[in-house]
Amino acid sequence: MQRILSAHLPTRTGTTVRIAGWVHRRRLLKSVAFLIVRDATGLTQVVVTDPAVRAAVTALPEETVVEVVGTVTANGTAPAGVELTHPTVRPLGPPAVPPPFDLYRPALTATLPTQLDHAPVALRHPTRAAALRIAAAAVAGFRATLDTRDFVEVHTPKVVATSTESGANVFALDWFGRPAYLAQSPQFYKQLMVGVFERVYEVGPVFRAEPHDTVRHLAQYTSLDAELGFVDDHRDVMAVLRDTLAGMLAEVARRAGGAVATLGLTLPEVPAEIPAVHFTEALRIAGAPPDEPDLAPAHERTLGEWARATHGSDFLFVTGYPMAKRPFYTHPDPARPAYSNGFDLLFRGLELVTGGQRLHRHADYLAALAARGEPVEPYAGYVDAFRHGMPPHGGFAIGLERFVARLVGAANVREVTAFPRDLHRLTP
Repeated sequence: MQRILSAHLPTRTGTTVRIAGWVHRRRLLKSVAFLIVRDATGLTQVVVTDPAVRAAVTALPEETVVEVVGTVTANGTAPAGVELTHPTVRPLGPPAVPPPFDLYRPALTATLPTQLDHAPVALRHPTRAAALRIAAAAVAGFRATLDTRDFVEVHTPKVVATSTESGANVFALDWFGRPAYLAQSPQFYKQLMVGVFERVYEVGPVFRAEPHDTVRHLAQYTSLDAELGFVDDHRDVMAVLRDTLAGMLAEVARRAGGAVATLGLTLPEVPAEIPAVHFTEALRIAGAPPDEPDLAPAHERTLGEWARATHGSDFLFVTGYPMAKRPFYTHPDPARPAYSNGFDLLFRGLELVTGGQRLHRHADYLAALAARGEPVEPYAGYVDAFRHGMPPHGGFAIGLERFVARLVGAANVREVTAFPRDLHRLTP
C-alpha cells in the first residue's frame, strides 16, 4: 500500500490508507487514545480504541517513527478535517529518546542556545520548519524571476587566492601548502561572468570572519547575488531588484502558504516603485550629523519608520552612499564624485541589500586602486579582464537569512538558520 502524506488525506475519505511519520503527541484517555502523527506536510490524528493497539501506543514516546494503517474518517475538529480510525500501528525503529523540549507545544520554550545545540530535533518544530520553508520558497522565487529575465545561474569558487577582496576579515586555510581563503562574496567572479552572459546570478554561501556577535550577523550566510550588463546607471539595477523581491514574495505566498499561515504572517507588498532617498537626505531624516559617513542601525530603524509613515512602504532605497564607504569597484556619481552610484535597500528598517553600478573601464580600476593606495597585483586576474571590453554593469546581493528573519519577525537571524555558524558556534 502506497504511503499517503497527511496533506492528501482529505481526498481519501472512506478509504484505507497507510501513513508514516513521527509520534508528535499522545493523549491517553480512559477508553480511547489519540495519536498525533507528524510528517513533512502536517499532522494526522489517529483514534485508537482497540486495547492491544492502545497498549502499543502507550510504549511509543514522542518522536518515535511509526507507520499507521487506518480508515480516513471525516471529523471537523481533527487536523485537516479528517482522522484515521480502526488503525494498526507499527514502529519503524526503536522507541525514540525524547528531546529536551516538547515539540508538540505551539511554541518552543527552550532558550535559543538550547535549540541550536539540539538543532536536528528543534528544526522539527512546525515554527522552525516553517521559516526554512519560507527561505526555500524565497530562493525559488529569486531564481524564477531572474530566469524569466534571461539571467544565467553561475557557480563561482568559494576558495580564493587573495584576502583583499573587500577589506573584511577572511578565513585562511591551507590549499595544498599554499595560502588560500574562503570567499567573502562572488563579486569579482559575477562581474567577470557579465562579460560572458551579460546577466548572471548565484545562490551560494559566503564567509565573513568579522568578529560580530549580534542578532543580525553570521560568519557564514547564504547570498543571493545578481549582476547585469548594459545598464545606464544604478537605477536599472534597482528596478531589477524591485521585481526580484516581488517575485520572491509571490513565490513565498504560492509555495509556502502553509508556513506563512503557521507563523501568522501577512506578507508585505512591494510598491510598483520603491521610494528612494539620497544618503544626504537620509541623514537629515534620521537626525544624524551631516558629516556621518554611514548609517547606524538606529538610523536605519528611523528611516524604516519614515518610509512606512510617509510612503506606506516596508522598503526604502538609500542611494548615493559616500565613495569612502564603498568598495573600490563602485562607480562614482558623475555629478557628485564624492558620492557613489551605489545603494542599500532597507526592509522594515534593516539593511537587506547592497548594490550599485560598478566601474567597467580598465583605466578607472587602476585609478581607483591608486587613489586608495592599493597595489594592482593582488587583483590582477580580476582587473585584467576589463582590458578586454566590459559593458557598463551593476548588481546586488541579498542576505537570505536576514531577509527571512525580517519577514517572519524573528528577533535573531539564528532562529531562521538551520545550522548557524558564528563567532561561537561551529557545531552541530
